[in-house]
Amino acid sequence: MSRSQTNSASLYDRAARVIPGGVNSPVRAFQAVGGEPLFIREGDGAEIVDADGNSYIDYVGSWGPLILGHRPPVVVEALRGVLERGTSFGAPTDIEVEMAELICEVVPSVEMVRMVNSGTEACMTSLRLARGVTGRDHVIKFNGCYHGHSDGLLVEAGSGVATFGISGSPGVPGDVARCTASIEFNDLDLLRRTVDGIGPGKVAAVILEPVPGNMGLVPPAEGFLQGVRDLCTEHGILLIFDEVMTGFRVALGGAQERFGITPDLSTYSKVIGGGLPVGAFGGRAELMSQLAPAGPVYQAGTLSGNPLAMTAGLATLRHLRDTDPYDGLEDLGRRWVEGMRSAAASAGVPATVAHCGSMVGMFFHPGPVRSYAEARQTDTELFQRYFRGMLDEGIYLAPSAFEAGFLSTRHTEEMVDRTVEAAGRVLGRIS
Repeated sequence: MSRSQTNSASLYDRAARVIPGGVNSPVRAFQAVGGEPLFIREGDGAEIVDADGNSYIDYVGSWGPLILGHRPPVVVEALRGVLERGTSFGAPTDIEVEMAELICEVVPSVEMVRMVNSGTEACMTSLRLARGVTGRDHVIKFNGCYHGHSDGLLVEAGSGVATFGISGSPGVPGDVARCTASIEFNDLDLLRRTVDGIGPGKVAAVILEPVPGNMGLVPPAEGFLQGVRDLCTEHGILLIFDEVMTGFRVALGGAQERFGITPDLSTYSKVIGGGLPVGAFGGRAELMSQLAPAGPVYQAGTLSGNPLAMTAGLATLRHLRDTDPYDGLEDLGRRWVEGMRSAAASAGVPATVAHCGSMVGMFFHPGPVRSYAEARQTDTELFQRYFRGMLDEGIYLAPSAFEAGFLSTRHTEEMVDRTVEAAGRVLGRIS
């Protein structure tokens, strides 16, 4: 039976009058699944409560940052303490130095790091740096990998763009987009042909999500990431890992630690902010020292490295380093995958289910799903019915067939089992 969502509906009606589409980010809209978005009142651990008092097991986790769950005491207490000092100074503080030192400690490829305010800003500026260092203009990305909404990267992007079936966006000049080539993920031969086609000495960077989560969860094929690394080295191209999702989540050192690949630059957001808005990018000192004021490549930000975001992120990363929860998260992800495969099989629903640590995903598609083109073959109509059914069961999933889900240290085996049981009931009803 559907839960009452009267207060959420009222809030959405008010929001639609003063906010475009009623939401401040398109992925929050329920257009891909029907109905109106839930408005959330509070969260605790692995659960959230909506404006009508309905509780849900949360697999969105603010789209990835909340690896410690909602309101983790270690972060809340740290924030209470820093509020006594102030919220922003527009000047350096000891906290941002400690954060930079910790990132360099746990991510070997990062020798220097620059704090920014979002993943979009981190990716945008890492490409500016790559172009400035190499003197080249062209960039290669992969269809379905989303690197924020800056003009040069909003080409065949994933996440909200994939949900609405848009390959780019009005407002992006052709002269900006023409320097970005977007190709299918997991295809090394196509990457090589693209580099050759653009021409020698013209590609500044290849940027990718090492584990894409913005077209649904699509793991890299065996050898793909190493092949990309080798090709970039061969042609003097900078390799940028967008670890906005995977950073500090699939391993303490991110996907580069998990897969043993060393990128030239890495971008971060989500977990690094402990639930507050933040971004960062880093890499070898010889590259990062080209940023202003040390070098000629300009970047600036009024709230970059602000005490609140740095404190929340520092508390989160220290806790992850000191408690090392990754084996437990890996086991939980495996349990989720095995349970969901069983639930889909019992209902006779073709499904491809995968996880990478605490990132999880399920396509209503027999598989394999190795690229954006294959991800788009998923049964989105079935997903819409599944999403609504799971919501009625008290399970909060991303309102899109093209999004990964996230586990936290506050999810339990019992919660995963309850989710699997709910999925079995829903799939049995709708298949």
